[in-house]
Amino acid sequence: MSARQEFAWLTLWLGQGMFLAAAQTPQEAARQAMEASVARQRQAVAAMQIPIERQRAAIAAAHPDAAGGGAAVQAPAQPFFTLSWPAMGPECDPLPEIELAPLIQQAAQHEGLDANLLRAVARQESGFRSCAVSQKGAMGLMQLMPGTAQELGVKDPFDPAESLLSGARLLKQLLVRFGGDTALALGAYNAGPGRVEESGGVPQNPETIRYVQQILSNLSIP
Repeated sequence: MSARQEFAWLTLWLGQGMFLAAAQTPQEAARQAMEASVARQRQAVAAMQIPIERQRAAIAAAHPDAAGGGAAVQAPAQPFFTLSWPAMGPECDPLPEIELAPLIQQAAQHEGLDANLLRAVARQESGFRSCAVSQKGAMGLMQLMPGTAQELGVKDPFDPAESLLSGARLLKQLLVRFGGDTALALGAYNAGPGRVEESGGVPQNPETIRYVQQILSNLSIP
């Protein structure tokens, strides 16, 4: 193949790649990012499984009759990861409360935010499903849009700790921007701060009104 032919082939290949990237929807891009995140966590789980299995074997060898009838003693199951393993469909399990509660508390304390408010927003946004992806491409527990996640420096929007911390930071920024008015901050989280400023209050569209009302009504629910 001549140098000219190689250059033409490379140009065609790059052009096809750029076309495919441009044709990809935000939801598809978010889904691919989520799958990559889960794959990384599965690799971490596999690596952690080896010493745990060795520990179980050592316990069983040291106590062969502890469970009666010569049954091996099983070491208690450990939570290997914080991100719930998602189903391959549109739903996945909510993050267990034993993992969710400390993450919410840590993120709220870090940003000087009410933990109940952060919890209520996470419940409304994703139902505590850390692999959630909306039709518009919002991702993770706090449903961060790709542009917002980039502005906040988010590396993995499907990591629950990072999502909660970034969502808490965004909520804090909105509360400061709107003078501590929780309803306006929530309206801005849902519809964007520009819409709140244009409206002079909570944007009067059914989705945002319902969003704000439901979160405010859930603030006292643990």
